Amino acid sequence: MKAMSDDKPVRVYTSCFASIVGTENAVCWEDIPLSQQKSILQAIASLSPPGCIVYPHTTEQLAAVMTAAHRNKWRVLPCGSGSKLNWGGLVKDVDVVVSTERLNRLIEHAVGDLTITAEAGMKFSRLQEMLADSRQFLAIDPMTQDKATLGGIVATADTGSLRQRYGSVRDQLLGITFVRADGQIAKAGGRVVKNVAGYDLMKLFTGSYGTLGVISQVTFRVYPMQEISGTVVLTGDAKAVSQSAGVLRGSALTPTQADLLSTQLVSSLGLPQGLGLIARFQSIVESVKEQSNRLLEVGEQLGLKGTIYSAADEADLWRILREQMHSSGNESAIICKIGVLPTSAVEVLTQADMGWIHIASGLGVLQFEGDNGIDKVLGMRNLCQTNGGFLTILEAPVKLKQQLDVWGYTGNAVELMRLIKEQFDKEYILSPGRFVGGI
Repeated sequence: MKAMSDDKPVRVYTSCFASIVGTENAVCWEDIPLSQQKSILQAIASLSPPGCIVYPHTTEQLAAVMTAAHRNKWRVLPCGSGSKLNWGGLVKDVDVVVSTERLNRLIEHAVGDLTITAEAGMKFSRLQEMLADSRQFLAIDPMTQDKATLGGIVATADTGSLRQRYGSVRDQLLGITFVRADGQIAKAGGRVVKNVAGYDLMKLFTGSYGTLGVISQVTFRVYPMQEISGTVVLTGDAKAVSQSAGVLRGSALTPTQADLLSTQLVSSLGLPQGLGLIARFQSIVESVKEQSNRLLEVGEQLGLKGTIYSAADEADLWRILREQMHSSGNESAIICKIGVLPTSAVEVLTQADMGWIHIASGLGVLQFEGDNGIDKVLGMRNLCQTNGGFLTILEAPVKLKQQLDVWGYTGNAVELMRLIKEQFDKEYILSPGRFVGGI
């Protein structure tokens, strides 16, 4: 059993939290399923596991849990379902894992106002099912759509290529409720699209990786479903693909998703060889057909091979694309988030193994494998920084994360980040070491 600094056994943790959430919701380490233990161990720097995992069912229970942790100065690793628990830096000396997975109720769906409020532990896939009943959807496409929770998506800023039309998580988050490190409940924003009162804590908490507070409830703007969808894929010579992306960026075409794909990723999809450009159009039938044909014509003029996907074939294409990038099954795989100037995206992808980059923002994901993964990552980080960008390691073996600065941040805002951290968590008990600069 894990011992605390004062040599009290792990049952002190569980008995303390069981009095708040019930015995069945305060699970000691030995009773946690092995798969979940493995996920947690991939997120921490120490060989010593946390004492227990706690599952609050209400915001009030979560507040009481954090009050107890703060009083005892126990270090807390917040999570949802744990699908992105191993993102970011390794957390130092975790005492307790606090999961919001059972905080998963729908609070309000204002159909006419196009907003929805739900607890942080609700699965993204479940929310989309609920919205579909009203012909609406949340315009975010996280990496693991079946496992991701709403709180986890916000905490890690886990957007995808839907940002082409709808923007990032920050752009769609209207309100947030969170529990501070000292157990106090705080709220920001509201449940209406035009709410602008108060300091914008929504943007501050998006991408904070559980270091400022534990998110318990979120409000998003949602959108009406489109009538029909179609996807165009162009593949071929890197220069021609780059030109096609430039034409698309400067045209009147309005794709909802548009990305550049590496040669290896194109090949894994069973498409013709070369780099790829994938663009999805969603609107009325006539618009989707016209825009798809116009992009195909651009590809033909540049000597690229083009294909249009629709219905089930289109859904399978995007599903396989996501699986190829994020479900390699290889424990040695290194998954990185990058950002470069959009005009440099093709240059980066020609030197990457598996990867895609959003054509408008220059944000993307790369995957590396093999024994020389560290050298590849460092080389790619240098290339990204040379092109005005960055490379952050999301997922990697623990040993590799212990050797590298996973964030690779070279800016001058670390001291400001520390000051913000101390305003929210003076004792540094929330996810210590997970964020930039070891915050």
